[in-house]
Amino acid sequence: MASNNDSNHPLAVLIDADNAHSSIVEGLLAEVAKLGVASVKRIYGDWTTPNLSHWKQVLLEHSIQPIQQFRYTTGKNATDSAMIIDAMDLLYTGHFHGFCLVSSDSDFTKLAARIRESGRRVYGFGEEKTPKPFVSACDRFIYTEVLARKPEENTDVPVPQKPGKEMRGDTRLVNLIRGGLQASSDEPGWAQLAAVGNYISRTANDFDPRNYGYSKLSELIAAIGLFELERRDNRIYVRDLRKKNTQEQKASE
Repeated sequence: MASNNDSNHPLAVLIDADNAHSSIVEGLLAEVAKLGVASVKRIYGDWTTPNLSHWKQVLLEHSIQPIQQFRYTTGKNATDSAMIIDAMDLLYTGHFHGFCLVSSDSDFTKLAARIRESGRRVYGFGEEKTPKPFVSACDRFIYTEVLARKPEENTDVPVPQKPGKEMRGDTRLVNLIRGGLQASSDEPGWAQLAAVGNYISRTANDFDPRNYGYSKLSELIAAIGLFELERRDNRIYVRDLRKKNTQEQKASE
């Protein structure tokens, strides 16, 4: 998760129109604003084709620059090549702190890895079907299902909430939280929620409470039912209930 120090850093937002839908744009740009300033906003596609017509009004409203790329050969995606070339040109300027690559296409895996090699941050945005290599190549990956909203929806979290019982059976999720606690807890087992969140972000770059239907990590952890939370001086602390039970058992002996 980005720190407050990142809020003014320039970012290049590059969108693959063939692998993204216009319904995500508002949520996408709001998310980008948490990471830095979108100094460049470009979207790539063959704008002579009718399947991209839904983008037109969105591009005007959000000042996103469309980059025309004709399809030279059926079955070949020239859009990817144009986006990759532009990304490398922007990288060489040295003006950008990071890049936001919006696509569910694994063809951008090498690009993400190359940008990271240069010391720049890479934030990926794509659907849950995005191949794992591309997800792993980014510093952080956000699934666009949590960004897309229907006009009649007013909720901040469009994904249905997963019940606690189901999440308790999610070994990966539970182990991520317990790993964060183990890495940052004190002797009684308490850890600041922020420290646990940072550990999870470093360990699983595609983790996001919204993927489970919760707007905050604290709400997600509370719903699981395996941890206790406590607020102290405007900070939230979390502890594994197993640690609490062990301490209570020792005290009673």
